[in-house]
Amino acid sequence: MKIAVIGASGKTGQLLVKEAISRGHDVTAIVRKASQQLDPKATVMIKDLFELTYTDLKPFDVIIDAFGTWALESLPLHQTSLKHLTDILSGKTNRLLVVGGAGSLYVNPQHSLRLVDAPDFPDAFKPLATNMAKALDALRTCDDVQWTYLSPAIEFNADGERTGHYILGGEEVLFNSKGKSQISYADYAIAMIDEAEKAKHIKQRFTVATE
Repeated sequence: MKIAVIGASGKTGQLLVKEAISRGHDVTAIVRKASQQLDPKATVMIKDLFELTYTDLKPFDVIIDAFGTWALESLPLHQTSLKHLTDILSGKTNRLLVVGGAGSLYVNPQHSLRLVDAPDFPDAFKPLATNMAKALDALRTCDDVQWTYLSPAIEFNADGERTGHYILGGEEVLFNSKGKSQISYADYAIAMIDEAEKAKHIKQRFTVATE
């Protein structure tokens, strides 16, 4: 399978590239500038996300969007970057997998309250979570794009252990048997590449946690 990872030099992107290569996939890392942190087995495409065209993405079966930004002034890019990708993939058969956020997950069975809107959600993370939630809302309207959105658990641990195991959920915050909602970047990468291979959540959002 030919897989492209946009934002491949980030922490999540690097692990996605590594996981896909370990399974024998043909992986292209799409980055704005060269980085020594990229897996040497990956092909590298140096191009800004906003300059990507369908010609660039056409060869790939799966495009994984691992774009991320945390500076307050750049947070709206979570919305505009995803819109750019859905615009150029509109009506195409290529699949778009999105590294999502946990803030848009629901905290009740009625799906009337999202995590980001809950009273105890940290104020410091609200701008990021709100922008990512708006990006997901727009993505849901893209009926002619083969998209999948993967939300991590509440605690998304960059340096957490790669256990090789995870549990699956849907639109609601997912807790394990110990009442914790957590997953490492490494286990998240496993779940994302599993989805790339199995295509079980086309035009759906789902979530994962470590048991």
